[in-house]
Amino acid sequence: MTINTTRFGPIEISSEDILNFAEGLLGFNDLEKFVLLDDPNDEIFAWLQSCDEASIAFPVLEPELFEDNFQLSLTKSDLQSLKTDSEKNLRSFCIITVPEDPARMTANLKAPVVVNLDNRHARQCVLQNNKLEIREPIFSKLQQRVVAHNPSSIKSQVSDWGVAVTLKEPRKPDPEL
Repeated sequence: MTINTTRFGPIEISSEDILNFAEGLLGFNDLEKFVLLDDPNDEIFAWLQSCDEASIAFPVLEPELFEDNFQLSLTKSDLQSLKTDSEKNLRSFCIITVPEDPARMTANLKAPVVVNLDNRHARQCVLQNNKLEIREPIFSKLQQRVVAHNPSSIKSQVSDWGVAVTLKEPRKPDPEL
């Protein structure tokens, strides 16, 4: 099947690539089907792309990239929504906000996107830990990570199961990022 995206153009995916958000995302309750896209030209971000709305895509990162002690602590309701009884085989991603000044980018640690890798059910879970921030500054942490490690290793988790984007022509920069 083909989905349309404003960032990458038409992308070919299979039904097994679709992440099912029964409750949508916060603020986007009517959008239930997303796919995780891995842009080979971007060494850091993956994109959580709506399958139904071409203009809706969120840059995402694994929280472990910038928060060493990040731990999921899901409620019974979260686990039920993900159709699992344990946190085993779950993967989490934080939605990133990149303002005009990238040095001020933030991650939503308080409400990560959690995906059950076994069945592709997903949920944006609001964690009960009051120490987690909705707008956690991450630029300097990412900079340190890139300097200390090979940048190609940053997205290793995504490339294991995300959809690789094949661009037919060079992408034009997004003026909003």
